[in-house]
Amino acid sequence: MLVSLALVLALVERWIPLELIVPVPGLKLGLANIVTLVALMRLHVTDALAILLVRIMIMSAITGITTMLFSLGGGLLALVVMWLLSFLEGRSLSVIGMSMAGAAAHNIGQVGVASLVLAEPLLLVTYLPPLLITGLLTGVLTGAAAGPVIRNLTALPLPQHKEEAS
Repeated sequence: MLVSLALVLALVERWIPLELIVPVPGLKLGLANIVTLVALMRLHVTDALAILLVRIMIMSAITGITTMLFSLGGGLLALVVMWLLSFLEGRSLSVIGMSMAGAAAHNIGQVGVASLVLAEPLLLVTYLPPLLITGLLTGVLTGAAAGPVIRNLTALPLPQHKEEAS
């Protein structure tokens, strides 16, 4: 069910013409990251990873296989950063802060992959700064959307992993 929600959000996001508002090619809100962040905080990192990978594979089949490398580079780096920061959540970092860091990591991962694939290291210098600025703003939005979901899911009894249940 969470994979389906992530796919719907990813498809809806493709219809939002952000480049008409902010002139940064390829800018996305990162709506599917809401699902990844919720899964990371309420389920387990392996669940969030599975959702992320399945979503990327299905979206790559829909949008074209060339996007898969960029999505994997950004998505995996973002997930690792948010997972590491999840240990600080509630003490010195909010869900919005985690989301902002994940958005920045996603942009770094995507531009890094693009630099390698296209053999254009100048992308890091020219394209990354505007992506980081807009990514931090979209990270605030996705974190603000994920926060209430995470808080409300806290009251639901969710299945525990074997290692957590013992």
